[in-house]
Amino acid sequence: MATDLISRDPGILGGTAVFAGSRVPVKTLMDYVEAGETLDAFLDDFPTVTRPQALGFLEMALDRATAEPA
Repeated sequence: MATDLISRDPGILGGTAVFAGSRVPVKTLMDYVEAGETLDAFLDDFPTVTRPQALGFLEMALDRATAEPA
């Protein structure tokens, strides 16, 4: 997990994966995508998340989804 993108801390939302430097769960971005919202809408609603963080997370998710099985 890229530490500049995502963090987990038991003291922040019970250890839920959040965008580093924020209290915004990464799942929230996925919820926006699933609902057909734009990245810009997500970033407008959660200004503590940067565009590079959101794009980096989406790239990581795509890499994992399309990786060859070990």
